[in-house]
Amino acid sequence: MSPLREVTSIKSSKAFRWTIGVGVGIMAALGLVLLFLLTQATGNRELYERNYALLFGLNVAVAGLLLLVIGWIVLRLALRLRRGRFGSRLLVKLAAIFALVGLLPGMMIYVVSYQFVSRSIESWFDVEVEGALAAGLNLGRATLDTLAADLANKTQQAATQISDIPNTSAGLALERLRDQLSASDVVLWSASGQVIASAGESRFLFKPERPSAQQLRSARSQRVITQIEGLDEVVPGGNGELGTDSTPPPTAGPPGTTAGSNARIKAIAVVNNPNLNVLGSSRFLQVTTVLPAGLVANAIAVQEANREYQERALARGGLRKMYIGTLTLSLFLAVFGAVLLAVLLGNQLAKPLLVLAEGVRQVAQGDLTPKAALQGKDELGGLTRSFAEMTQQLSDARTAVQQSMSQVDASRANLQTILDNLTAGVIVLDSRGRIESSNPGATRILRAPLAAWHGQFLGEVPGLEVFAKAVQAQFSSFLTDPHSEPPAEAAPHAQEQWQQSFELNAAMPGSPDNAITLIARGAKMPGTDEFLLVFDDVSEMVSAQRAQAWGEVARRLAHEIKNPLTPIQLSAERLEMKLTGKVAEPEQLLLTKSVKTIVDQVDAMKRLVNEFRDYARLPAAQLHPLDLNALITDVLQLYLSDSVGQPGSGSAVVPVQAELDPRAPPIKGDAQQLRQVIHNLLQNAQDAQEGKAGARVIVKTEFSDTAKRVRLIVRDHGTGFPAHILKRAFEPYVTTKVKGTGLGLAVVKKIADEHGARIDISNRMTDGVVQGAQVSLSFAVVA
Repeated sequence: MSPLREVTSIKSSKAFRWTIGVGVGIMAALGLVLLFLLTQATGNRELYERNYALLFGLNVAVAGLLLLVIGWIVLRLALRLRRGRFGSRLLVKLAAIFALVGLLPGMMIYVVSYQFVSRSIESWFDVEVEGALAAGLNLGRATLDTLAADLANKTQQAATQISDIPNTSAGLALERLRDQLSASDVVLWSASGQVIASAGESRFLFKPERPSAQQLRSARSQRVITQIEGLDEVVPGGNGELGTDSTPPPTAGPPGTTAGSNARIKAIAVVNNPNLNVLGSSRFLQVTTVLPAGLVANAIAVQEANREYQERALARGGLRKMYIGTLTLSLFLAVFGAVLLAVLLGNQLAKPLLVLAEGVRQVAQGDLTPKAALQGKDELGGLTRSFAEMTQQLSDARTAVQQSMSQVDASRANLQTILDNLTAGVIVLDSRGRIESSNPGATRILRAPLAAWHGQFLGEVPGLEVFAKAVQAQFSSFLTDPHSEPPAEAAPHAQEQWQQSFELNAAMPGSPDNAITLIARGAKMPGTDEFLLVFDDVSEMVSAQRAQAWGEVARRLAHEIKNPLTPIQLSAERLEMKLTGKVAEPEQLLLTKSVKTIVDQVDAMKRLVNEFRDYARLPAAQLHPLDLNALITDVLQLYLSDSVGQPGSGSAVVPVQAELDPRAPPIKGDAQQLRQVIHNLLQNAQDAQEGKAGARVIVKTEFSDTAKRVRLIVRDHGTGFPAHILKRAFEPYVTTKVKGTGLGLAVVKKIADEHGARIDISNRMTDGVVQGAQVSLSFAVVA
């Protein structure tokens, strides 16, 4: 039969074998339980004699069922061997080995044990043992009798001592007697059985046990009686044969006592009063002494051993039959169990071989599907698991390429997602400078649709010719000497890339005001001929650095220029004063005009120097809670009169319209600096609309409840800002005015930074037409 059919047969009969196994297990468990019950019965002669036939019959029935199961398994094994099924010979060998291992030692042990049990039982019963037990029992009786007689004499003497003591003083006398006699309890009873006085344990009992009327009559007639109590408590069914008198039912001892600890000798003696010899006036002294625990335990042990010896001596024949029967049943069950275990274990050993044979055939045919594996902890089970793992590894190796390709595609998608969300521009170039790929950041920074130029040279993109040549030159220089020593302050691995800054004009070539500044880094892609170009737009950072540099220049110029201006003005005025009236009329007019020109120009220079000073030496903002609406209202007082021009000028008024949000809470600000901000913004807005019909300026506040910020907005209806001015509007000396210094918005930006405010500038567009400009500042509210 082929291994495939063998495995199929095993799988089809799995449920049947499981049922058989469960049935055999139940029978084996039942046999063990019955054998255990039979063993327990041998320790109890009465239980054994009453149930031996039933237990023996049940064990024989279970042994018979096990024998039938073994016969059925042997028959199946023979048929299997005859058909030549795989693993049958190994199974037969294993069954024979286990059967011999169980049968031969079991038979030898049975024979030896039979002889040992037969001869040992006869040696258990000996005349000397019986005599020793009888002598020990008599010794215990004599000891107890001696102790009782001694206590009786002492009690009678004590009764004589207290015969003339009245009842009222009996308590102290009893305490002395208790100490003299070393008794546990002393009680003085009246003739009617009432307690007169007591000492010892009975003092703590609400109702002490009193002697019976029969005991009192015996004491009156015999003068003193004794009895031993408590021995029957430790011998169930005992008859008190160690005592001298019949023992009444014992009373419960004090809490915490154990069996045998209540064994005691009790003596009752008559106390006669010679001065009062009236019937019914007698008193009785009861003295109780606890027997030594060791004496009680030894006496009871001797009594129990004698009783058990006599019982077993009478059942000598039944005892021999009982042990030999139990031994025989144990042998049968052990042998049958060994044979059954041999068959079952052999079948378990054959299963892994069948599984391996089928797996080898499938692998030889190229089938690498997962193979069956046994979960056993032996070597054969481990072999099937190793074979299954080997085929699984081969199958994994077959699918490794597809999985790797899937991972590469996923990694490429993830990388593209990262590149698409980078603010920096990324371009991959081939060895000839053609664009392989780019990210949206590169399109945004260079303001060119690079995605449409993939596969083309970077220099072919309009407006990037100069940039492409510079980049190509950097890569050529880098490849010529890629391992040149980097500067000492360079970062680690700086020799693996180059870095350079570039100025280029993205949308308006030839317009220097629209130039953007890039920091580009280039490196060679590992393992390929491609190059990586990464660049960032640092125009904002350059603008900030430029503003800082202009501030330093302004500070130095204000210091150097302002010093000679006052002497120049004074010198000109002094010349005019000295020469007035001393020259002819034409020269006087020329002198006056020249001096006025000098003074006017000096004043203009002073104003310019003051603006430089204010920009360079703007004090730190002192932030306090401030009502922005109130500050705007106060500033607008200078712009609301129609008869007054702009502050500091004689030009016509451009009306200012306020739209203030009454919900705006206080902000953190410096009132003086924010006043200057409002003035600068309003003046710029009015200047942008000078001479324009319908011109007006709108200043408004808005409160955002979600962002917890107040926004100041100034709008005009002028021509707006040119595109190249918007990018550099907050840099010093960038202006569209003919006479402007370009410091107004720079001061506003600086004050906004001091306040931690966000500032934005933009053109207001409607259908693509500029409708004016807007500047807004967003302030945080007071917590």
